[in-house]
Amino acid sequence: MIFKNYQFLYLIPAVLAAAIFLKLAPTIAKKAALKISFDIPQIETLKAQLSNILGYGGRLIAIILIIIALARPQEVSKSDIPPAKGVDIILCLDTSYSMAALDFKPNRLEAAKKAAADFIKKRSNDRIGIVVFGETAIMTCPLTLDYPAITEFIDTVYLNMIDNAGTAIGDAIMTAINHIKESSAKSKIIILLTDGRSNTGIISDPVYAAKTAETFDIKIHTIGTASKGKAEIPTNDPFNPIGYINEDLDEATLMEISNTTGGKFFRAKSHKDLEEIYSLIDSLEKTEFDIRIFSNYRDLYPYFLFPAIALLLIVFLLEKTYFMRIP
Repeated sequence: MIFKNYQFLYLIPAVLAAAIFLKLAPTIAKKAALKISFDIPQIETLKAQLSNILGYGGRLIAIILIIIALARPQEVSKSDIPPAKGVDIILCLDTSYSMAALDFKPNRLEAAKKAAADFIKKRSNDRIGIVVFGETAIMTCPLTLDYPAITEFIDTVYLNMIDNAGTAIGDAIMTAINHIKESSAKSKIIILLTDGRSNTGIISDPVYAAKTAETFDIKIHTIGTASKGKAEIPTNDPFNPIGYINEDLDEATLMEISNTTGGKFFRAKSHKDLEEIYSLIDSLEKTEFDIRIFSNYRDLYPYFLFPAIALLLIVFLLEKTYFMRIP
């Protein structure tokens, strides 16, 4: 609590000093008079004593409350104002069949989903959207600040969600560009995760899509998720449940995509690598802003003024009724 007109508080000591003086002065004068007088002093009744105490003390308290009200007490609440513009981020997740490989636990796609969800938890004031791709690409979650909703969308992503006949990296990038290019955000980021190479889609050359992103000042970070060599993969064949796929990650193209837009390429060979990569991207793409403090002031003088008025009214009524003296 603060006092807007705190200068009025200086009156309280003066009022208390004056009240003590006015209360003691008649008593001192009366004692002095008794020393030279043979009159027997009259003893006040309890009712008269209560009348004096209530009348004098009640008015004194009321005056102090009025002074506090004049000092204008205020309750102050403060809160941070988030930045008007943060970073817009599109996460592009590959859901093709090869993402079922078991070199990541429990598999490549589930590891990617968990790392993405952990990445989202670290963000604040940034809009995030999700694109999933396979043979084609679709926007499954538009840019939003509703992080719980984004996490739920990620949970619903599954293998072969689009089609399993190829990997359309160029289409994924263009889909993300179309949803982020008109953004007025401070920064526009695409994070593309895949374990293969672009081999289908309308945009056959993903580098061309990257050049389009660069014209809209969109940065693309690419993440390759595949261990070196062969990896185990479920076959859904009860007689031969586990098969093997060869590494098919096109590092050169992913690196060129990132370099074209000023982003970075990362190679993840394990779940731990994936978590570290997302943490690094999180540190690279932090929103920088000056924290502004919003202060809200609420006047509290009624809590002092109204009790003072009520107290004066009670004293007045009691003096005119119960404590009234008849000559």
